[in-house]
Amino acid sequence: MKNRELELPGSYSFRVLREKWATPPTNTPQPPTPRYPVAMPRKPTATKKRKSPPYPFLTEALAPLDPEIRPMFSGYAVYIGDKIVCMLRDSAKATEDNGLWLVLSESTDPADPSLRKEFPSLRRIVLLGDKISHWLLIPADGPDFETESLHACDLIRRHDARIGRIPESRKSKPSKPKNR
Repeated sequence: MKNRELELPGSYSFRVLREKWATPPTNTPQPPTPRYPVAMPRKPTATKKRKSPPYPFLTEALAPLDPEIRPMFSGYAVYIGDKIVCMLRDSAKATEDNGLWLVLSESTDPADPSLRKEFPSLRRIVLLGDKISHWLLIPADGPDFETESLHACDLIRRHDARIGRIPESRKSKPSKPKNR
């Protein structure tokens, strides 16, 4: 069978009309041209599973206070209300700083002997250097880690004034006076 063109009255053939109708008008938006003629391969991304906080016995001990536990740096920050009270850290990097990071209040001296008596293994956090002195570590590799950290949780549950502080990001900001 031969390909025949349909002749329409006038000077247009069916093929010419089909070609004319097939091309979009010039004022309609055209799809963007690809930047590259060939699809670029995507880099494989490592999908990290969101790990749960380490030391579940500590989160269970604080459960009556309904703590807010949020990822922070290389650990999990524990908030009671607006106060950050501690951080739980168990990281493969810088393992010497794994354990319970206690956050001391503004009025507590980090060198207080009563703290050292209650927590014999309490020490400064190497990762923080001398920049932040009110965070102290109960090391996970210490001989009495569980006992000392559960004692810290007990103090937190009793709202001990030496532990916890409201971070700047959670403090209510005073309203600025309006210029008249």
